[in-house]
Amino acid sequence: MSLTALRGLLAEAVTTGELPGAVFATGCGARVDDRFAVGAAQLRGALRPMALGTLFDLASLTKVVATTTSILALANQGALALTDTARRYLPGLRIQGGATITLQQLLTHTSGLPEELFFWKTCSSIDEARALLYRAPLASAPGARVSYSALGFMLLGDVVAAVTGQTLDAAVRALVTEPLRMRATGYCPTGAARVHAAATEMVRDPTAGVGIVHDENARFFGGVAGHAGLFSCVDDLAHYARVWCDDGDVPDLLGPLRREACTSQTAGRAGQRGLGWACRGDSFDFLGDAWPASAVSHTGFTGTSIALDPPSGRWAVLLTNDVHFGRGRPVMRQLRRAVHELCGPLTPDLVSSVR
Repeated sequence: MSLTALRGLLAEAVTTGELPGAVFATGCGARVDDRFAVGAAQLRGALRPMALGTLFDLASLTKVVATTTSILALANQGALALTDTARRYLPGLRIQGGATITLQQLLTHTSGLPEELFFWKTCSSIDEARALLYRAPLASAPGARVSYSALGFMLLGDVVAAVTGQTLDAAVRALVTEPLRMRATGYCPTGAARVHAAATEMVRDPTAGVGIVHDENARFFGGVAGHAGLFSCVDDLAHYARVWCDDGDVPDLLGPLRREACTSQTAGRAGQRGLGWACRGDSFDFLGDAWPASAVSHTGFTGTSIALDPPSGRWAVLLTNDVHFGRGRPVMRQLRRAVHELCGPLTPDLVSSVR
């Protein structure tokens, strides 16, 4: 298969109404093999075409791009250790039964915390929500099994803020986006970037799905959280992917932790998680046979994903505004897998004449 077929697949998804629009890029190390935009950034409430520079609500890609990278960068600097308990940095944390949770357990989704609590429904202030987060009940014993948890990454975001003495958005700028020259990436976009962001779900206010974080908990926390809230574009994320792919032109923020992060830390615990990343065989792994056992990936609820294979250097970024048509549609899971099946390191005749 060629990249021409991949373009055709996404164009057909737009034509048949499966997707509003998409932006895609793939390459190997510093080489970009293809990048393109199809469809619309917004259909409901306005009509705007998708563009290569369109900003996307990354949803859970925030967990790896912002939070995981910040934690690992701090660990590489010696500012913290992954074996440290979260309570060392968050003294208000009160885990059920006096249990302790390490930063590594939070990164690998083995903390035992539940997936989510609906702070935006039950709390009247950020302080009340944070107090509830810090005494969240356990769904299982820490370290016992893999259980995906947004709450764990909310805590990691607070750890980043505590260690750096900055707000999370300022810390992510200093640790990640500024060193990597990801100039369009950040929380709470403003100005033209916000107005031209890809629309997510439309609510009563016809502008509310544009440039405002889709995740309700992140929105309740002011748009800045460790589990969701980051906005970015395809070129910034392509540059970010190079951090993990042995590219000497990109600053080494992570040192030896880069390899550890892309290796499963959770064998035998009902999941295959690296540090932040989903490894092959995890329940969140959407990669098919074109990607080897060394590949890792992550998805975002709004319709975003990153896949990369450090040994080969192959990476792919797919950004869509799937939730513009509503949440809970099964088409994104199937389409994401089909797209990445056409661009993995093991795909025959990957590079076509498309440029």
